[in-house]
Parts: sequence; structure tokens; C-alpha cells
Amino acid sequence: MGRNMSVFEYGDEIIIFDMGFQFPEEDTPGIDYIIPNINSLIPKKDKIKALIITHGHYDHIGAIPYLINRLGPNIPIYAAALPKEIIKKRQEEFPNALKLNIETIKHGDRVRISTNIEVEFFEIEHTIPDSFAVLIKTPVGNMAYCADLKIDYDLEGNPKDLDSYREMGKRGIHTLFLESTGAERPGKSIPEALVIKNLDEIISKAEGRVIVGLFASLLTRVANIIQIAEKHDRKVFLSGLSLKNNVRIAQNLGYIKAKKGAIVNVEEIHKYRDEKILVLSTGAQGEPRASLMRIANGEHKYVSVKKGDVILFSSSVIPGNERPIQTLKDNLTRQGARVIQSQHIDIHSSGHGPAEDLKMVTKMIRPKFFIPIHGWYFMRAANAQLAKEMGVPLENSFLVDNGQVVKIRKEKVFISEETVPASYVMVDGLGVGDVEEVVVRDRTVLSQEGMMVLIVTLDRRTGRFLKNPDIISRGFIYLKDNKELVEEVRKKIRGIITRIPRFQSVDSDYLKNMIKDQIGQFVYNKTKRRPMVLPVIIEV
Repeated sequence: MGRNMSVFEYGDEIIIFDMGFQFPEEDTPGIDYIIPNINSLIPKKDKIKALIITHGHYDHIGAIPYLINRLGPNIPIYAAALPKEIIKKRQEEFPNALKLNIETIKHGDRVRISTNIEVEFFEIEHTIPDSFAVLIKTPVGNMAYCADLKIDYDLEGNPKDLDSYREMGKRGIHTLFLESTGAERPGKSIPEALVIKNLDEIISKAEGRVIVGLFASLLTRVANIIQIAEKHDRKVFLSGLSLKNNVRIAQNLGYIKAKKGAIVNVEEIHKYRDEKILVLSTGAQGEPRASLMRIANGEHKYVSVKKGDVILFSSSVIPGNERPIQTLKDNLTRQGARVIQSQHIDIHSSGHGPAEDLKMVTKMIRPKFFIPIHGWYFMRAANAQLAKEMGVPLENSFLVDNGQVVKIRKEKVFISEETVPASYVMVDGLGVGDVEEVVVRDRTVLSQEGMMVLIVTLDRRTGRFLKNPDIISRGFIYLKDNKELVEEVRKKIRGIITRIPRFQSVDSDYLKNMIKDQIGQFVYNKTKRRPMVLPVIIEV
């Protein structure tokens, strides 16, 4: 999930859709982001005619600063006003980033990208303004590319804003590329109007402060919450740099309309009574250094939890974040806050449409062929089943994994035997792609099993021990409580060294590997754990 990027190639013409990053997984410790592998594009970079951005979420734009220079900063980028400004703002965080060539697009725009490719932009519903589906006109046929989307409904359950899908359907769609994130969830999207109604009711009844945790990118929700705060005479305080930046951009573009003085610097929160305060905060996923976690831990410079605070989690739980979110909620509740989340009452609506939304989109677009995108394999398989219900035969649906190449002809579509590199490219601090998988595996071992450093001091001439082997343990065992095991390891090391022939160099890789392998196996037999074993040979 995340790391969204698709490449379309016709002859000598290439267009790219999105360039996002993925947040690290449990098995990638110490990694900041994971970005797309573009090694297959480097030899073809002169053929790239455009980078098209569907919307401004970081899983669709976050890798641009890391990759665009390698492909050529003069590549035309087509983006609507909001993602354009978010991209430009993020570029400022990278001192060596070059100025980008970004063209602003809007609903209904048609752009001739190259000799054989024309695109048309259709605005669609998501959780951030300026989200678009794209019609791709090629000599092979018309393709519809629909990234993140949802169908919104009024309080009576009637769908809204379907014209874009209907219009694309009128063009005769050869192949539909449709997001799959919500394909396994039954039903329809929760109406945003219901979410706002419930938030309004909770905020109106709150006697003390209200703190709302959400994603910084949920700008449609943020705009509505600011209006609710104004309605109930509360000042809005923004906590979280990304949230502040996004709100400022959205205000400049007119997507957030706040009265003068409605939004106040969080540094001034002490000047207002609790019943006049509403805090919008990032960190609802339990991220360790995010604003809401710092508030909960008493590390925030201006905001700490008070008894009677109402804290709303207006966001979904990203798979894998369940434990840190539970810890965060537990911490907040212990301090006397009342925690309300979407499991209690509808105060969040996902930006990824569930099954009925996806079926509705497929039905209106009426494709001949169907390629589900954006999601795990099981999600894409579920989406193909939904398309089948809407009249697309399963044999016309194709589940394409990262790195696979799809060949699209006028009368058929098939998955080629050709593949392109799609392995993880990891961003670690300032390094991009210089952290190999072996390094990540080492970090995983260290985090799960710990390490043992075995320091062996030998006489350079004789190869005899000058002192007992020193053992350092981190994250494996507490040495003082495991003296018997420590002595057994020392004895084992002495035995290994004694068996080494005199002609063998004592500091050779051979000796180190012998110690590493035999002590590693010995420790596993004793403890059923495999710490990282690091032998250090010192000759005196």
C-alpha cells in the first residue's frame, strides 16, 4: 500500500501517473520512506513526456523530490492547484531540489501530451480537494485512470457528483484502471454530511476543550471543522507542521474559508478559556513524534491533556498501527480525557470507496477490460469480482503485481512475461537507495533478537589468549543474571581458538566466521534465540 506510480508507454512516448512514497513497515526498521524503483525508466528518460498527478496525498506525490532529478526536472508535471502548491512547498525542504515545471490543470481540461497521447481531466470525490480521474486517449483506445476515490452521499443516501464517471463512460472505455483499497468493505461510503453532523453535535455539547486528531491531508474535513468551531464560538489551534502548511495553502487557494481571527497560533492557547478552544492535531495514527502523541506524553510545548478534554479520532486506523493507537488512547484516557472514535459514532468517512462505490463507478464507466490497482492482491481480486457483477467478465480482468508489464492491444489485454525492477528503494535520513535489504534484515534481527559482541584478545606471535574473552550483550540477555551462559560462551570461544591451526592468521575472516557460526548455533541451542553475533579479534 502506498508508493503509487504507474507508467504508460506507447512507442517512444511515456507518461507517468503519480510518484508517491510508502511509510515503513514493521520489517523495515529505521527507514523513513519507501519509494518507487525507477531503474527501468532511467535509460528511457528522454521518452518521458509528462508526470500526471491525480491528487495531493503523499502516497501519490511524496517521492517527487527524491526521483524527479534523476528523470529530468524539466519533465512537464500536470497537477491541479492544490497538489501543485503542496509539491512546491515540499520541494523547499530539499536544498538541492531544482525548480519544477508544473502546469496547472482543472476539471475538463484536455492536454495533448505527445503525438499519440491526449489526456482529459475529470474532478472526483476524495478527502482532499482537487482530486482527479484521467481519461487517456491513445490509438489503441480510451483508458480511464481512477486513483483514490469515493462516492459521497447526502443524508438521505442519494449519491452526489457522478457526472465525471458518466461522462467518461460516454467516451467508450477500453480499459479501466480503478483503485481497490476499499473493495473488501461492503456497503457504501459514510456520507461526509453525517460525519459533519455528528462532529457538530459532539462539539456543541463539549464543556471543555475539544482536540481532533486527523490526517493533515483531510482538508475537506478540516475546512468543515473550522466552520463548526466558528459556529460554536471556539478558536481553532493547529498543531503539527504539515497541518499548518496544508491549511495555509488551502486558505490561499480559497478551499478553506475562515473568518479573520478564527485560527490562532497554538502559542497563544493559554489566553483562552477551555470552552473556547478547539485543537486540530496530526498524529491520530499514534506516530511517536507526531503532535497528538507529544500532547499525550506531556512533551508538547503548549498543549497538555486536561481532565474533561474531549478528544476525537476523526480518522481510520491504518493496518499495522493498531497497537500504537491503543497505547495513545489508553494514555489519553488515564489522564481524564474522553476519547471518541469512529467505532463509537460516525465521525470519519474513508476516502477509499467500499464495494458499492466501486461497483457504481465501474457500472457508469462500462469498460471492456478491467485492471484493479492500488491495494493488496486480495483487495484487487475482490475488485475484479465486483467488476464481474457489473458485467466485466473475469477473463477481462487482470491482477497485475508490481513490476509486471501489461500489453494492451485494441482487441485484447494480457500480462507480458517481461518485468521491470520493482524492489524497495529505501530512504534513510539523507540516503536514498543506499540501504540494502541486508542492512534492513540486520536491523530487524537487532530489534527482535538483540546482539552479542565477542571480544577476543590474542598474542600476535603465539595466537594464545592474553585475557578471558569479553562479552557485551544488548537486547539479548542481562549478563549479570546469566553468568552460567556467559561462562559457557567463553569456554566455547576458547575451544574454537585452540583448534585453529597455527598457520591460520588469527584475524582472518575464517576465524571470525567460525566464532560467529558456532557461537550463534550454541546460543540458539541454549536459548532458542538468534542474536546478531559480532566477533572482534584484537592482536597485541
